[in-house]
Amino acid sequence: MKTRRIGSLEVSTIGLGCMGMSQSYGPADEAESIATIHRAIELGITFFDTAEVYGPYHNEELFGRAIRGRREGLVIATKFGWKIEDGKMNGVDSRPQRIRDAVNGSLRRLGIETIDLLYQHRVDPNVPIEDVAGTVAELVRAGKVRHFGLSEAGEQTIRRAHAVLPVTALQSEYSLWERNLEARIIPLLRELGIGLVPFSPLGRGFLAGNVKRAEEYPDGDFRRGDPRFQGENFDANMRAASVVHEIADARGAMPAQIALAWLLQKGDDVVPIPGTKRRKYLEENAAATSIALTPDEVARLDRALAPEAIAGPRYNERTMKYVDR
Repeated sequence: MKTRRIGSLEVSTIGLGCMGMSQSYGPADEAESIATIHRAIELGITFFDTAEVYGPYHNEELFGRAIRGRREGLVIATKFGWKIEDGKMNGVDSRPQRIRDAVNGSLRRLGIETIDLLYQHRVDPNVPIEDVAGTVAELVRAGKVRHFGLSEAGEQTIRRAHAVLPVTALQSEYSLWERNLEARIIPLLRELGIGLVPFSPLGRGFLAGNVKRAEEYPDGDFRRGDPRFQGENFDANMRAASVVHEIADARGAMPAQIALAWLLQKGDDVVPIPGTKRRKYLEENAAATSIALTPDEVARLDRALAPEAIAGPRYNERTMKYVDR
């Protein structure tokens, strides 16, 4: 697989998001998840995304087992920033000592000596971002971390962090389904030379065409509480997403491949991390790197999935409070 650069870091054209192997999207399947990670490496995917809070802790442990003896050439990203109590998230916490403890725990669970890309998972309003960046800089000097990233950070946070320690990448939701970065954040990233790592590039499955109404998902599945999967929002969003299926059918491709191809054509500094725990979907996603959409196809997608065509907020009110913009 070809590579791209996010900041000064070289990674595969797409990465693999590992969160769903441990939480939010139905029951875990460790054997298939590990096989999926191994298959990703075979396909030339080098960029893998996890976090201490996924599970919590389980996802890093799973990934660490999967890459034992296969570490060379991989770019491993993980995250700190949530307060974890009694096995659950309980607000944000980016105090310097908490960051150091989180990094030591991640290194131990992953079974590695250095984290290639360390993100602050969500901005902590109680800790100056300068203190966060300064602490990560200490970890870089200690050889425990190579690169610094932010997740769902706003403009001022990005600028202030970057002034202390160069930010390699911003991870944030971005897709045909969610375009909130286009007006202000993406221009800022390009001004500063920061790469973009879109998570949920398939709209939590909506753009791939394999979704159900919120109430059809079991308790514990993230989509059960997603406003865009509920009631009339679901119907409107299915209509908006139908153009993805039409273009895919005309090309003999899968809808997910069209959605990823759209993202990949947004710039060589954009590296999506579609998540899956199945080899079948991994292989489909990887094949999207060979699809080039025509200008007419891009225009059709942009019109059909313009922000005003999407019904419902991307998160519920409680979750949106943790987004720094």
